[in-house]
Amino acid sequence: MFQEKDESWMARALQLAERGLFSTTPNPRVGCVITQGDSIVGEGWHKVAGAEHAEVLALKEAGGNARGATVYINMEPCSHMGRTGPCVDELIKAQVGRVVCAMEDPNPLVKGRGIQRLKESGIKVSVGVLEDTAVELNIGFVNRMNCGRPWFRIKVAAGLDGKTALENGESKWITGDKSRDDVHTWRARSCGILTGIGTLSADNPQLNVRRVKTDRQPVVLITDSNLKALTTSKVFNNDKVLLITANEDTGQIKKFEDKGVDVLSLPNQFGKVDLQALAKELGKRQFNEVLTEAGCNLHSALLREGIFDEIIVYYAPIAMGIGGRGMLNIGDVATMEDVPRFVIKEVTTIGPDIRVRAFPKQGD
Repeated sequence: MFQEKDESWMARALQLAERGLFSTTPNPRVGCVITQGDSIVGEGWHKVAGAEHAEVLALKEAGGNARGATVYINMEPCSHMGRTGPCVDELIKAQVGRVVCAMEDPNPLVKGRGIQRLKESGIKVSVGVLEDTAVELNIGFVNRMNCGRPWFRIKVAAGLDGKTALENGESKWITGDKSRDDVHTWRARSCGILTGIGTLSADNPQLNVRRVKTDRQPVVLITDSNLKALTTSKVFNNDKVLLITANEDTGQIKKFEDKGVDVLSLPNQFGKVDLQALAKELGKRQFNEVLTEAGCNLHSALLREGIFDEIIVYYAPIAMGIGGRGMLNIGDVATMEDVPRFVIKEVTTIGPDIRVRAFPKQGD
């Protein structure tokens, strides 16, 4: 059963968890609040994989006040030995009275076991307070645990007519400074930034985080079926680059490896990069969120392959004309019943631009 102040205390736990937005990967972002009556006696948030978990930090701050207290955590406490010990054991040892979780941990090593352990120890447990918000905060971790691959988020900048570039390919800059700042926030929370050889050749982007403060840079991921990339491209100055190709020529591969680039050959039957295999490989490498900043071809391929989870479109108050380039190629669609449909998640004004977040609609 939920109590009157559960939502407000859980909102505080989620606020703490968000402090780890750029740093906790591959772990989830977790915050913890410990209360006695109307007062907070302990707080904590997970900062980085391998460091103490939110619950342990909050218990340390609470000390003896944790006994009989109510603990708010945005994800079920872990019950297995990882880089740190099980948080469930610490909660039981502290003799807390009640634990409120926003959601179950989707990790098969935990899923429900932590909750069960608490109940078996006589601790009251409530699950589901602000669950949707908690899932949203850790959508990549949840997706990796449930589907074995990261959450693929696609970013597009477009005019109000939906065009992403002029007919001659020019697209710099479509949106304003505030939108570009916002993109760097999405980059910073991602494990990887994915682009294709077309964008690399046309724009020579850096694809790193510069406009927000972070101690961790995402891995740059480049799909380049035929290894056409120039080794002098700016992206190869990043510390971590994964070049995904369909080419298996060891001589061609070595010139990139000599620059410290990790090369992965994943050809499909058509001589292109196997995107499904890439998604699974990134899941194995513990990528939670991937931000795709590419062109129409790669974005459309992700849509066709069913690994297109979210799209963020920054609409600028401009128009680029009927000859401008579109954001998605959905092929020949004869009827409105067959067009891909999306569910709008959020519409936000950012400076002079509008940001729209949407998910592909599943089923009816």
